[in-house]
Amino acid sequence: MKISGKRSYMLSLESVVMTDIVLNMFIFFFISFSLLYTFEPFRAQKLDIKLPKAANTIPMGEEEQLSITLTNEGALYLGKESVTIKDLKSMISLKHKNNPRFSVILRADRLVRFKQVVNILDILSGLGITRLSIAAAPE
Repeated sequence: MKISGKRSYMLSLESVVMTDIVLNMFIFFFISFSLLYTFEPFRAQKLDIKLPKAANTIPMGEEEQLSITLTNEGALYLGKESVTIKDLKSMISLKHKNNPRFSVILRADRLVRFKQVVNILDILSGLGITRLSIAAAPE
């Protein structure tokens, strides 16, 4: 006489499908929100720049200012938008013709190669910009 045992499984096909759906939704939303954060247009305002420290810093006034930012990765920004060296030169030249009394603030990450800073300073002096400040963090 053969006695056969009754085997019951705790796992059903519906729970496997539901787990698969939930995990796929998690992956979809994780990737979607990561991409939304990466390509956010207002992220240029929040550039992570580590300024060099200086003992004697002076707060800037309320006059019209133009900000040039150099990041550690070599990206160049004029205000909030990414530009190339050629675009930077033409945009600043146009701005200088409209208002010769505006000032320029150069914000360069402390790890930026000095050659890049000199290139920007050379462009500014070639255009006749005399009101130039280099941003630094207080010690």
